[in-house]
Amino acid sequence: MLRIALAQINATVGDLTGNRRRVLKSFNSAAKARADLVIFPELILTGYPPEDLLFKEQFVRDNLKSLSFFAKRVKGPVAIVGFVDQGRGGERYNAAAVIADGKVKGVYRKHHLPNYGVFDEKRYFHEGRGHLILMLGGIPVGVNICEDIWKQKGIADIQARAGARVLVNISASPYDFGKLEQRERLLINRARRTKSFVAYVNLVGGQDELVFDGGSLIVDPKGHVTASGKLFEEDLVIADLDVSRKSLGKTVSKGVKVIRQPLQAVQRAMIKPPRVGRLTPDERMLKALILGTRDYVHKNGFGKVVVGLSGGIDSSLVAAIAVKAIGRANVIGVSMPSKFSSPGTKNDARLLAKNLKIRLLTVPIQSVLKSYADVLAPAFAGRREDKTEENLQARIRGNILMALSNKFGWMVVTTGNKSEIAVGYCTLYGDLSGGFAVIKDVPKMKVYALAELINSQDGPVIPQSVLDRAPSAELKENQKDQDSLPPYDLLDRMIRAYVEEHRSLKAIRRMVKDAALVKKFIRMVDYSEYKRRQAPPGVKITLRAFGKDWRLPITNRYHEF
Repeated sequence: MLRIALAQINATVGDLTGNRRRVLKSFNSAAKARADLVIFPELILTGYPPEDLLFKEQFVRDNLKSLSFFAKRVKGPVAIVGFVDQGRGGERYNAAAVIADGKVKGVYRKHHLPNYGVFDEKRYFHEGRGHLILMLGGIPVGVNICEDIWKQKGIADIQARAGARVLVNISASPYDFGKLEQRERLLINRARRTKSFVAYVNLVGGQDELVFDGGSLIVDPKGHVTASGKLFEEDLVIADLDVSRKSLGKTVSKGVKVIRQPLQAVQRAMIKPPRVGRLTPDERMLKALILGTRDYVHKNGFGKVVVGLSGGIDSSLVAAIAVKAIGRANVIGVSMPSKFSSPGTKNDARLLAKNLKIRLLTVPIQSVLKSYADVLAPAFAGRREDKTEENLQARIRGNILMALSNKFGWMVVTTGNKSEIAVGYCTLYGDLSGGFAVIKDVPKMKVYALAELINSQDGPVIPQSVLDRAPSAELKENQKDQDSLPPYDLLDRMIRAYVEEHRSLKAIRRMVKDAALVKKFIRMVDYSEYKRRQAPPGVKITLRAFGKDWRLPITNRYHEF
């Protein structure tokens, strides 16, 4: 019998002292529960991803000091901890340390370095060589890291052939809309294929654009999930594995390092492994947005946020998420009406603030807009009003929000959704101004779905009139989004195809028969890159988000038509 603890921790990149304290706290809790083995996420001591901090030699040295400090305090259970290892020539490795009796007994270096999507590990790390098996009281335990277990006929198979009965995978796998099911299917497949237990521990928490969802798992050799951790929360999952001792296979001598460590001689009763209930995809998305917002605000040293409330669906959703993330006392709404703001939207902004119980400031912009018009009148003489005057209103609002941010230290959270940002239906230095874009990766139709989910959970905090009203920027008389854009359900389908699935114009044409509309859409996406590059970061929730996932050149003359 092997008692294993999965320590699902919320780390902060660069917080070596804070991360080590969290690791030690979880280790001590697992030791009190008489665990034999405690495993921690990938690069838990540095936080993930440390990115160009890895080019700082002192950072790597300090991470090694942090590992040594922790190792000296490991008594009782064996610990497996993610850290940055350094070779004799200064090369860096994404590594896992096996620690027992106050010492680092062995190190496994990650073989497969992901270099796609949000990952660029080949920029920083060298590929590891060799394999590691921990003989824990005669039970062979294979150790590998994240991407290693995703490879068919890879490290997990090699370790299983060498005799491993338990495969430990330490991971930092970020959330996206379909990742949980994909990850679970993979781990079940690996357990069945290798006829081994798979113990998978994942990082949790927000880091810039990424959110790590936790959801650590233990899968038995038949592919049954026997224990699972919480989603989007720190957790310590402790479970007993009914695994017998076994001698190592004949392939053990071929590049496999073996660490032998006795089990503790302790009396203990069997425990019932925890199983966490399922969440719907939309519930997971909402939790990702809440956690990503909370951690971005708090980890960057802000206490309060300010959001412009237009009375529309986007700003209403962002305000509701912010309240869930950091509490109503720390969210300030600002209504900035102009002559184009309808009585309905002004009233809905007030009603939303009342329902959420947040402070609302009202700062009319009409007099400021008139001042701009007067100042610019000589330069604009002979020119008709156009988008310039519309964008001035958005920029005035952005300036007001940033002024409040400067004066009171509040972070501005922006309210643009993925559908608008994709096609440039946003104003540079206007509604794109801010510190964090909460729903930057949320398509418009999902905005409505999440608003309805919040209302189902908390009561009708977002007024029904907000959900029912046709979207409008209200920058001119009788303006509607659909005057400039395709219907949002169609737009979202095209964005998913072009941005997230890399579909070609021809492929999208098979889905949308209007050739002129498809060409216009692609042109809008491509030409708006200069705006997106200057937008604040936001939570990644789809397969491919604008930001780390999307690297379209700004200067770009290639088009498919």
